Amino acid sequence: MKITVDIDCTPEEARAFFGLPNVQPMQERLLLEMEQRLRASLQAMSPEAMMQSWMTGLKSLDELREKFLAGMARAGSSKP
Repeated sequence: MKITVDIDCTPEEARAFFGLPNVQPMQERLLLEMEQRLRASLQAMSPEAMMQSWMTGLKSLDELREKFLAGMARAGSSKP
């Protein structure tokens, strides 16, 4: 025997029914704080510093180009 019960309620009503806390105000505060921190860190970084942090391990764009070309050559030489 199979019994199906459909309950039509909003998430807020379901949360209140099960006694769960409303964490939406806390989530909004945390998102606002994260956005403020991100904006502050982006404003503090110069474009050069951002590129250096993104390109860790590469000393220059020439090295990136050489690695890219070497990878393309390996891919081209492994044809069946």
